[in-house]
Amino acid sequence: MATTRIANAHWEGSLIDGAGRVSLDSSNAGAFDVNWASRAESPDGRTSPEELIAAAHSTCFSMALSHGLAGGGHAPQEVDTKAEVDFVAGTGTTEIRLTVRARVEGLSNDEFVAAAEDAKTNCPVSLALKAVPITLDAALKE
Repeated sequence: MATTRIANAHWEGSLIDGAGRVSLDSSNAGAFDVNWASRAESPDGRTSPEELIAAAHSTCFSMALSHGLAGGGHAPQEVDTKAEVDFVAGTGTTEIRLTVRARVEGLSNDEFVAAAEDAKTNCPVSLALKAVPITLDAALKE
């Protein structure tokens, strides 16, 4: 059975001079201000579509990696993923960089990197974003 999540955006004014607010409605987790400067220049307390993509991608990737590791008999103790999403005005979203560090007992670093590559390729958000180059830096925590 499919689940549906809902977010709403309200925008007023032109792209450059306007401003808006995005709300996470299905979770009721909050609403966040957005404007062109927060997207193309400095956040200054506002979010951007790329930051929201980074949040979704880092979370989905961590969940997929955890699931894959556990399915292989190596449930992780912890997984920390950073997603960096680049935006270039006039071009769009140009690159996503995932960095993951994890504690996983009984697994070599090479085995972990292979599991992380699989999660990068197959997590639902990666699949949705496959038009954008995605790189991965994966290693076990020491």
